[in-house]
Amino acid sequence: MDPEPGCCDSCDGCVAVEEAWIVGELKVVRWKRHGHDRLYANLPDGTAAGWADCKTGSITIRLAEHRNAVMAVLREHLSTATDASAPSEIPAPAPVLPPLTPDDDLALNSPGTALLPKVTETSAGLMTRVLARIQGRPADGDSWRKGMTGERRAGAELDRLRRHGWRVLHSVPLPRHVDLDHLLMGPGGVFTVNTKNHPRKAVWVGDDAVRVDRGRPEPYLRKSRAEAKRVQRVLEHHCGFAVPVEPVLVFVGVTDLKVIATQLTVRVYRAREVSALAPLRGVLTKDEVERIYAIARHRRAWSAA
Repeated sequence: MDPEPGCCDSCDGCVAVEEAWIVGELKVVRWKRHGHDRLYANLPDGTAAGWADCKTGSITIRLAEHRNAVMAVLREHLSTATDASAPSEIPAPAPVLPPLTPDDDLALNSPGTALLPKVTETSAGLMTRVLARIQGRPADGDSWRKGMTGERRAGAELDRLRRHGWRVLHSVPLPRHVDLDHLLMGPGGVFTVNTKNHPRKAVWVGDDAVRVDRGRPEPYLRKSRAEAKRVQRVLEHHCGFAVPVEPVLVFVGVTDLKVIATQLTVRVYRAREVSALAPLRGVLTKDEVERIYAIARHRRAWSAA
């Protein structure tokens, strides 16, 4: 099913387009999905620069460089759309989480926390690891240890963004024994960060495939997009307002990272390059960031993710 106008591939369809207008270089499209009624301001290539909620009147800017134009065209059409889409019923209030306790506070997690038990359980002794290295074969627990090392390096770089007004969480536990490596929240939006540690390897990234040293295609991009959708559902459910979530894929230790995609929907960086996210602005207000962070740091919010 084709995605709705104005959205990236995080959408799963179910669209009813009612009207569309072209104002300058922006195309304003109205659509409905899963109880949402929005106006999207799209660039000529179809990229959503921002949207307005027809029920609440709130405007979300996705691309800060187009903020003024997006605000102008959406405000121009919002009054008519709001009048025509007055809700027939009062929406259900956002669920209330119990008071936050230290046991449930994910802000206390350090990078790689979720992998530490697996490293401890599966790690071979020092002599066994040395022997395996001499013989050129992996030792028990090496893959978990490598993953934890990658998360710690990427996490240290993400923590540097706190000084720029961003909030960061690490090792967010999800159901079915999986976890979210990192979650970044700030004025430029919300980003799910998936870390891949490939020491001394060359990585190639296409539109929908990743290859490490010309190996078989890895599903990193598809899984990153699914992860972002999952996080968005949880945050919007508890926050009661639209929360834009973008996936990020961070590679650690690679000798070369070549991105040749033309329609890539996942941001791809080396660990030291995540600082490129720091100057992003105009998507979330300070109050919205703090509300999202208060929800995201609560372990109970993710129990049914």
